[in-house]
Amino acid sequence: MGQNDKRAAAHPRTHATSPPTTRTSRRAFLKTAAASAAAATIGFPYVNTVSAQATTVWRVQSTWPSRDIFHETFLDLAKKVEEMSGGRFRFEVLPAGAVVPAFGLIDAVHAGVLDGGHGVPVYWFGKNVAASLFGTGPSFGMDAMDLLSWFYYGGGFDMYQDLLQKEMKMNVVSFLHGAMPTQPLGWFKRPIRKTEEFKQIKYRTVGLSAELFKDMGASVVILPGGEIVPALERGVLDAAEFNNMTSDRLLGFPDVRKTVMLHSYHQPCESLELMINKAKWDALPADLKAIVRNAVHAESADFLYKMTDRNSRDLIEMEKKQFVKAYTTPKEILQSQLEAWDRIIDKHSKETPAFARILATQKEWARRVVAWKLRVYVDNQMAFERYFGKIPR
Repeated sequence: MGQNDKRAAAHPRTHATSPPTTRTSRRAFLKTAAASAAAATIGFPYVNTVSAQATTVWRVQSTWPSRDIFHETFLDLAKKVEEMSGGRFRFEVLPAGAVVPAFGLIDAVHAGVLDGGHGVPVYWFGKNVAASLFGTGPSFGMDAMDLLSWFYYGGGFDMYQDLLQKEMKMNVVSFLHGAMPTQPLGWFKRPIRKTEEFKQIKYRTVGLSAELFKDMGASVVILPGGEIVPALERGVLDAAEFNNMTSDRLLGFPDVRKTVMLHSYHQPCESLELMINKAKWDALPADLKAIVRNAVHAESADFLYKMTDRNSRDLIEMEKKQFVKAYTTPKEILQSQLEAWDRIIDKHSKETPAFARILATQKEWARRVVAWKLRVYVDNQMAFERYFGKIPR
């Protein structure tokens, strides 16, 4: 609006003495303003808050095959970010191997080859043994929800960023999400009844779990998820664990092994990880940072609901349709795992200061939180068996 028009709008009596050209200009202005107001009423939110702003697109890769439920979870997280940002922020999600191998993800994110990625902290175990504590370590009785609560409310978040950025010299920021069910002992040719039977087995696992099973006598091979079943088929492995009933089924474990051993202390606390190049993260505006943080927590809850549904159905269907036999791991083996953890804890606490610091805070958290849960949460086995009979073992 020009200065004359502003004065005319503010002082109509003065405007009445103005030349005819000014009156015509005012009428034209009012007609144009009315049309613009109508258009704004219809289209303002979209035109001015979305189209007028550039869309940020990040190229990100997972450490999972495209058929795995974990890759599906990454896609779900990306969808939440896009929806919550009104389309202003999008992830271009790629599966494992599209740009770099699964175990090379952190280096690619650090270097900016990828803007971000999705995996688990244990995959960076080779850079610092303490990385395994953020999901694959001694549980002290915790489950994955307990460890996630420690991560966000017990100082774990800051400890992990310090480990990544200061100890490992990685230019990355990381958010954990998606508490996993207790992972099975693994898939075997036949049921494992005694610890000494591991001395005859070539076994796949990752991180500190590799040291645990070596301590128990196994010959350990470390492989990413997509390579496990082919290795079982070729005889490179005798047995293996990956993660959960749904992932294991999708990856093809029941096609090559018919025995799964449930219950284990090797990975009862694992969750997923969204990793972001730190320079990219620092450059994000505050509202998009908030959207990412809240999308992570929203997907964490959604993941729990989905895994409860899918894992329970997949275990039953593998038993009924694929003739899988599920066994409860004997207590002797569980006890051997705890004893092995004691030796691993002692060794790395002496060798790696960061390991000792992180582990100490986890242990204090477990002392309080697990005690509270054991005292407050009712054991539901009695209620279940009253209505449904004995649980399959």
